[in-house]
Amino acid sequence: MVGKLELEVVMKSSADKFWGAIRNSSELFPKILPEQFKSIEVVEGDGQSVGSVRLVQYAEGVPIVTFTKEKLEIADEENKTVSYTVIDGELATLFKSFKATLQVVPLPQGEGALVKWNIEYDKASDEVPDPNLVQETAKKTFTDLDDYLLNN
Repeated sequence: MVGKLELEVVMKSSADKFWGAIRNSSELFPKILPEQFKSIEVVEGDGQSVGSVRLVQYAEGVPIVTFTKEKLEIADEENKTVSYTVIDGELATLFKSFKATLQVVPLPQGEGALVKWNIEYDKASDEVPDPNLVQETAKKTFTDLDDYLLNN
């Protein structure tokens, strides 16, 4: 019941600008995406370095999941890559393991960025559906963030 979902989305924002927003997502996401995020609170560490833990409270616009607690596993500034595992919340009951990785890759001539996002998971049971909804929500988050960055 182990699986992997991958997503690639082209952004119009520069890789540096998009990466900066991802790294500042604890403050930025609830402000600019209130239909998805009620709050994101750093509960351990500084929110930027490996081992940090965040409590993400989701808004009405996100189905099934009300909150997740996620632990930062990778914070690679040079390669613009972050990875975290879900350690609490509805996803933690549906999946034995759930790990998301995001990388922001500059496009040639500085014309935007490619966001590579994937999740690796191990379902708690056969009845648990593939997390396609999580993938769709991630795509919406990235697209909405890109729109915000282009207009601000």
